[in-house]
Amino acid sequence: MKSIIAFAFLVLSCLSTTNSASQATEPKAKPSQQFMQLLLGGNSLEKEQLLKCIKDNWDSSHEIMALETLYFAQDPEVTFFLIQLLQEKTGRNYGYDTNKWYEYLWNKPQRLSQDYHTFKAKLHSLIDPKFWTYFEGRQEQTTIRFDEIRWGGVHQDGIPPLRNPEMVSIQQADYLEDDNIVFGISVNGDARAYPKRILAWHEMFVDTVGDIPVAGVYCTLCGTVILYKTEHSGIQYEMGTSGFLYRSNKLMYDKATQSLWNTLWGTPVVGPLVGKGIELEYLSVVTTTWGEWRSRHPETTVLSLNTGHRRDYGEGIAYQDYFSTDRLMFNVPKLDKRLKNKQSVLALRLPEHPDDPVAISSKFLRKKPVHEFSIGNTGLLVLTDASGAHRVYESRGLGFAKYDGKYTVTDVQGNHWKLHEDSIESQNGEKLNRIRSFNAFWFGWKAAYPNTKLIR
Repeated sequence: MKSIIAFAFLVLSCLSTTNSASQATEPKAKPSQQFMQLLLGGNSLEKEQLLKCIKDNWDSSHEIMALETLYFAQDPEVTFFLIQLLQEKTGRNYGYDTNKWYEYLWNKPQRLSQDYHTFKAKLHSLIDPKFWTYFEGRQEQTTIRFDEIRWGGVHQDGIPPLRNPEMVSIQQADYLEDDNIVFGISVNGDARAYPKRILAWHEMFVDTVGDIPVAGVYCTLCGTVILYKTEHSGIQYEMGTSGFLYRSNKLMYDKATQSLWNTLWGTPVVGPLVGKGIELEYLSVVTTTWGEWRSRHPETTVLSLNTGHRRDYGEGIAYQDYFSTDRLMFNVPKLDKRLKNKQSVLALRLPEHPDDPVAISSKFLRKKPVHEFSIGNTGLLVLTDASGAHRVYESRGLGFAKYDGKYTVTDVQGNHWKLHEDSIESQNGEKLNRIRSFNAFWFGWKAAYPNTKLIR
């Protein structure tokens, strides 16, 4: 009965316009209420009246609400009407292809109704009540387009992060084969390996490594594993998986404020932490094979199969279909066809040159295991071993000619340098420091950094 009364109020308030043609008429029901009621349903007469109300009071700022209602609606009558309405009002004929509608919307200036945040909060809180806080009242507390934030298909922490996960020795990790892919990290001499076959099911681990509190964030859709220090200016941020995406890139959240964070930038992008100057420091991650990593680090520990969760942790099982093609699961505003969407690139963005991001094709680096280039006035050396793992170091213009694929780098003067995870060191003790880097899918990095330089 309450729902019928509420619906009747919406229809009556929408139809309550003045009889004077000279006076502007405004519906009393907010657009967010109208679209939410349309999504929740009613009988045919109720829907017909509400649909007429929406059409008669249409504004281009309603496009995103119409599209999100279309995306979630289960009623064929509602979806058909919304498609017809969008086509009529925009002049576009994309039919039921919601990705095309999103691309159309994202490639023009964002225009939102004043209560879009309420609609977005109400809509997604039907999936998980925790989603309400992400959006309500936060339309102006954002550094990204509000209409580009899309639900990724899970509840908050629905892809469960591994918190203080069990690590085991090489001898105990008998479940791994030498060719299995691992993500290797070394923090203050504490070397650890996180197999892709496990981490892909969890997309995040939170732990203390080398006495540093960290979060390792795996965005399976955009191919990145980034290791963040979770303490900033004396505040420890407890991170989790929000359930939402921005340009196919996983958004984190912090438990204290429920702000949303961009995992490629390490910054809060929606919520009360926006504008506070917060940017988490990140460390290097090496994508390599188990055999290669353990030969370099015989003291390494590795993630245990005993995660506390039941999953099929077989090699290549998680996201098998997604990784086997170049198709995207969630689209982005534009694609750059210079490389295939999921072509692996080495991603670099130096703190001293934040506006000069660089992507280097992994295929290019495999053919050129010693590669030198510059970002601004900073000379860099990329070394690529036989497993395809990339490590980046300062070069200081010294010039390097050869890398044996293991531990020795030779400069153009014939001097030998020993490779470590945190530096390369010459015979006379001179050190060149490691530069932070990680791998990414080309499309994901380009979507996050449209002005990136590409080396291929």
